[in-house]
Formats: sequence, structure tokens, C-alpha cells
Amino acid sequence: MDEIQRKLPYAAEAEQSVLGSILIDPEAFSRVATLLSPDDFYLSENRAVYEAMQQMFAESKRIDDVLLINRLVEGGSLDKAGGIQYLKLLGNAAKTSANILDYARIVADKSRLRRLIETCADISDAAFLEEGRVQDIIGSAEQKIYDLSNDRDQRDFRPLDQLIVNIYDQLEKLSRDDGSEQRTMTGFSGLDKVLLGMGPGDLVLIGARPGMGKTSFALNVAANVARQTGKTVCIFSLEMSGEQLASRMLASEGMISSGDLRTGKLSEEAWARLSRAAERLGSCKILVDDTAGVTLTQMRAKLRRVEKGTLGMIVIDYLQLMQSDRRFDSRVNEVSDISRNLKLLAKDFGVPVLCCAQLSRQPENRKESEGGKRPMISDLRESGSIEQDADVVLLLYSEDYYKRSEEERSELRPFEVIVGKNRHGETRTVKLGWIPQYTKFRTLSPEDEERFREEKAKKDE
Repeated sequence: MDEIQRKLPYAAEAEQSVLGSILIDPEAFSRVATLLSPDDFYLSENRAVYEAMQQMFAESKRIDDVLLINRLVEGGSLDKAGGIQYLKLLGNAAKTSANILDYARIVADKSRLRRLIETCADISDAAFLEEGRVQDIIGSAEQKIYDLSNDRDQRDFRPLDQLIVNIYDQLEKLSRDDGSEQRTMTGFSGLDKVLLGMGPGDLVLIGARPGMGKTSFALNVAANVARQTGKTVCIFSLEMSGEQLASRMLASEGMISSGDLRTGKLSEEAWARLSRAAERLGSCKILVDDTAGVTLTQMRAKLRRVEKGTLGMIVIDYLQLMQSDRRFDSRVNEVSDISRNLKLLAKDFGVPVLCCAQLSRQPENRKESEGGKRPMISDLRESGSIEQDADVVLLLYSEDYYKRSEEERSELRPFEVIVGKNRHGETRTVKLGWIPQYTKFRTLSPEDEERFREEKAKKDE
């Protein structure tokens, strides 16, 4: 049986018709400029002609037969473009430019098929070479296919009046449902009033010193979001194992000492609380991945396996433990690349990304005249462009972190969430209550606020 001869897909007539349409109507080039590039043309002569046309368009030169020939001669590519006779043939390839978009879409589709074939060949080669971990090879393959399916996502100009209509539609929805469908609430009313909720595509950074409670705060928010929205919350835990993370969530939800959970010495009442907490958390759609050193490509691959339309939020703990898919000369540049890609991740999936980040030691060494131990955005470790890419930066602080005693660990203590950056609203400090022993955060009641004010007044005396 003869071997089947396979040819790369292309449409010579469509390529010629695109070029011929431009020669008939030079203004038609602007209609296909965002759809096609020279590499989309399979035949080398057509590629050379389109590239010359693209250069002339960029220089605001009129595209006609004579000027095009002159440009090709000056560039030394007239023979590569098929010569003068071929250019005359192109001039007769189309009777009108009315169908140029249809011709261009055919050319673009054939180009994408060729790149799909090349991508599949690269994936096959990577599998045969067996270099690297299998999950990395599969993740890279998924990312390549995903990139190929989204590389034509371009928008044209949209008229302002249409944008205004869209805003009116959003406002009507907000007035009817209080915006609950458009915004994701943290579950802490004071913080939600300042943030106005977390919007789709928001990158929210939680910065704190080690042991300050950034992981616990992120998990509290994750549980609140999963419970309130009924949607899936995906947690990437690069520091703790899945079991450790689940144990911490159970301690917070059931108000059980994390120490007791580690030893297993629980009272009957604690066992009952644990059972109720497990039932509440078990009904939430929370997925945990504890792969160490996970990359953005691997994250994307895993998130795409979540049922479409069910994803509500992504939590990453924490930024400085992540690895980039590329190599960089410095860690600062690598972290900057990661933060940019985290913002793209939030935008592509249309959900908030809550990412914990480590702060430097600067707050501990800062004098009171310089702001004291309260953190600032500049304290983000290996910051690079982290604060630029983030839509919201939350900095966690508690005086008790530096001077609490073991006896006070089970008491409700004051805690500050400093909104250092808020692209959608104001920046100020929000007071919360937290219980260190249970890693539990909650909104303060008026009675709690009054008690903390009295305690502070006594300390200041």
C-alpha cells in the first residue's frame, strides 16, 4: 500500500485574491492588517509581496503597482516576489475588494492549521526525547495548544456610545442584585466596603511577614467565597501539604486549637465541632494542589480542567515560591515575570486571583519616626513590578505578633488589614479580629471595637 503523501494546508487562490484586492483598493489593507501577518502566507512570493505592502502601509505610502515594484526592487526582493509578470497576475486575481475579509480568513485559517501541525510535531519530539518530568511535558503541550487557540483574540475600536450602553446595562444589574454576581466578596464586611468586592480579573496581593497570618487570611477568604458563591475555589499551596492546609481550615472553621489537631487530643465537644466544620467545608467546592515549585504553565493546564463556568477564585500561597517558565539572570526579573503572568491568568479566567507574598525584614528594623513596624508596599520582597501588576495590595499587621503571650493566643485580638493599593476605590486600614490559636479572622462587633479602644487607651496612659 502506497504511503499517503501529506501536504501542508494552504490556499493559493485566497492568498492571491487578498493581494489582488489590495492592489485594486489600497485602503482595503487596513481591513486585514490586524488579521494577517506575512508569515500567514504559505507561498514565498505572496509572503514577500504582503511584507512589502505592510511596510508601505506603515510608512503611509500609497500601495499601487508601480510603487510596489519600486519597493521590491529597493529591497532586493523582486525576484523573490515572482517578478513583474507575477505582480501583473495578482492585479487580475480579484475583480473587487468587497470580499477581502473572506479571503483573509481563509488564509489565516490555513496558517493556523500549519502552525497546529508544527506544534503537534514539537510536542511529539518532546515526548520522544523524554527530557524533563512527564507532567511538565504535558503541561507545556497543553499551553502550546491553548496559546494557538487564543492568538487571534484581537478587538477593533468600539464606539464610546456603545461602551456607555454597556455601562448602563451593568448599572441596572447592580441596582437589581447589588452587584453580587459581578463582584466576589471576601466575607469581611468592613474590607468589602473599602474594596467594593473583588472584580473578575483582579490580582489581589496579600503581603505580610512570616507567621503574621497571610496563609490563614487567604484560607478564610477562600472558605467564605466558596460558601457564599457555590463556585469552585482552586488553591495552589506551594509551602504546605494539602493535609496541613485542610487541617488549618478545619481549625479555623471549627474553632479548634491547631495544637490539639496535631496531637489528636480532642474533647467530645471539640470532636463535635470538628464534625460540623468538616461537613460545612466538605460541601464547599474547594480544590487543593500542593505541587512544590509549580509554574504558571502548569497552573493554567490544571485550571483549564475545571468545569467551564464554575471557577470562582484562585488562591496562590505564595508568590516567592513560584517558578517562571523561563530563565532569568536575576530573581527580581523572574518574580516580575511571574507577577505579570499572574495578572494575565486572572484576566484570562475572569476570576480574582488571591496571591500571598512575603515581606522583607524592613518593617522590623524601621524606627517609629519612619513609620514603625507597619508594613508598606515597598516592603514586598523581590518586588520588581509586583505592586504595578496588582489591582489590590493588602498588607497584614498586628502588634500582638511581636509581643503576644501564649495565654493570649485563644483571645480575640485586634488585627489590621492595610489596603495599600486599591485600583477601584479608597486606600485605608480596616480593623478585623483574629484568634491566633484557631487561625480565625472575623469582622469586629461594636462591642469588640469598644473593648479594643479601651485597652489601647490604658496602654497609652
